[in-house]
Amino acid sequence: MLFALLFGAALVLIRTALPAGGALGSQWVDGADGRLRLAVLLMPFAGIAFLWFIGVVRDGLGTLEDRFFTTVFLGSGLLFLAMVFVSTAAGAGLLASKEFLAEAGTRTEVAAFGQGFLIALTNTYALRMAAVFMMSLATIWLRTRLMPGWLVIVTYLVALCVLVASDISLWMTVAFPVWVLVVSLVMLVRSGVIDLPGDDGEVSPRRSPTRSPDTA
Repeated sequence: MLFALLFGAALVLIRTALPAGGALGSQWVDGADGRLRLAVLLMPFAGIAFLWFIGVVRDGLGTLEDRFFTTVFLGSGLLFLAMVFVSTAAGAGLLASKEFLAEAGTRTEVAAFGQGFLIALTNTYALRMAAVFMMSLATIWLRTRLMPGWLVIVTYLVALCVLVASDISLWMTVAFPVWVLVVSLVMLVRSGVIDLPGDDGEVSPRRSPTRSPDTA
């Protein structure tokens, strides 16, 4: 949940500070420094929370962990996080370029290159890895039945939208932290941390009972 809130807030700050429609690079030259710097500060903490999210999800799999899909799940998640960090560092470099480059024309050229690099890294590559992360996790849930069927279907649909439409709208990136927030809430409800009305005091088990190797 902390990752969803921090990452979502950082994305909203970046998108509102750098509105679409302007010439490539001009937004970084004339953009809102305060919101951009705050987003750069929030992103490392969001990354730490995402690592924690991966750990909690994998711990919930227990002995039902599938080596093949778990490898894809971990690899795509770590690649997504690495690309987010690199793109954030590129954004911090663009902010620093405003202070060290005196000529406006030079600043625009540097900002245009940096913005193009940042957009390609986040929308073309990082979001694709986020989609693979969601699809592999949904497949694990489908095979193990550790999560509700509706969540598996929603995960596949969101992953497909992110995979196909990430280059169409920059706001598509917000779909990923919203999905993480929904998954976190479901996990908290199922573990009994959040009690829903009508539970009659019953708390769901933390994880499904271990199945024998002979179980299909």
